[in-house]
Amino acid sequence: MKATADLPQEIEISCVVPVFNEEATILKLHQQLSSALKRLEISEFEILFVDDGSTDQSWAKIEQLISDDATHVRGFRFRRNFGKADALQAGFSKAKGQIILTLDADLQDDPKEIPKFLEKLDEGYDMVSGWKRVRNDPIDKTLPSKVFNWLARATSGVQLHDFNCGFKAYRREITQSIQLFGELHRFIPILAHAEGFRVGEVSVEHQPRRHGVSKYGSKRFLKGLLDLITVTMLTRYLKRPGHFFGGFGFVSGSAGLLILGTLSIQKIFFGAYIGSRPLFFLGILLLLLGVQLISIGLLGELINYHSQKKARNTSPIKD
Repeated sequence: MKATADLPQEIEISCVVPVFNEEATILKLHQQLSSALKRLEISEFEILFVDDGSTDQSWAKIEQLISDDATHVRGFRFRRNFGKADALQAGFSKAKGQIILTLDADLQDDPKEIPKFLEKLDEGYDMVSGWKRVRNDPIDKTLPSKVFNWLARATSGVQLHDFNCGFKAYRREITQSIQLFGELHRFIPILAHAEGFRVGEVSVEHQPRRHGVSKYGSKRFLKGLLDLITVTMLTRYLKRPGHFFGGFGFVSGSAGLLILGTLSIQKIFFGAYIGSRPLFFLGILLLLLGVQLISIGLLGELINYHSQKKARNTSPIKD
C-alpha cells in the first residue's frame, strides 16, 4: 500500500473514503465534505481516500487533491483490488481523528447529513449507522437487501434497518477494537455490539447514482449469507465452540437414534426386514454425523481452553 502526506496529530474528525474506479466523483466529494465540515466549524479534520486498486484515473484525482489540499487530504493506494473491508481497515489504521466517518465515493451519501451522526453520538452512542429509508436502486438490489437485513437482525439481535449502509460514524475506540477482513464490512455494527459498544441509527437520504456503476453483483446476497454465519461464529461461539457444534450434533444424533430405535422395534417385535431400507442408512448417517459434530465441538473447547490458559499468567503469586 502506498501512502502520501502527513497531517497534524490532533484531529477531531477523520473521513475514510474507500475508492474503486470513481474518478468522476472524487473531486466533487472532496468539495462536499470540506464544505460540510467547515460549516460545522471543525478546523482540524482529515479526509483519507483509500484507492482499492482502481484501474481508472482515481489515484491521479487523489494525488491532485493531496497537492491542492495537503492540510486535510491523505491518500493510500493498494497495488490491486482487495475489497472494501481491507480498504476500511487500512483507513481505520491510519485515521487520527477521535470520531471517524465513513462514506462511499459514489456521491450517493450526502455529507450535509454529517450533523445527524454527530448529534446521535452526543446522545451516548459509540457508533451510528445510516439507514437508507428510501433507496434509489432497482428491486433486484432492494429486495435481497431487505431479506439480508432481516436475517442479520434475527441472528444478531442488533436492531438496525440497514447494516450495509456505508455512511457511518464511529468513536475511535471501535475502529481500534475490531478487525475487518473478507466481506465483514457489512457486519461492523454486529462486531461492535459484540464488543459491548452502543450502536444507533439515523435515517439518511440515498442519492441516485449519476456516475460509474455499482460494484455489487448478483453474488452479493449469497456472500452475505455465508459471511453472516462467520460473524455469528465470531461473536457468539468463538469462546464456546462446543455449544455450536454440539447443538447440531445433538439434534443429528438424536434423530439418528430415534430412526434406528424405531426400526429396531419393527425388526425385533414384528420381524420387519430393515437391512436395505433407505431409512436405516439415514439413521446411521445422522448418528455418525452427530458423533462427529460433538467431537469437533469438544476439540474446539480443548483448543480454546489451552489457548486461554497460555494467554494467562500462570505463575503462582505470593503475597
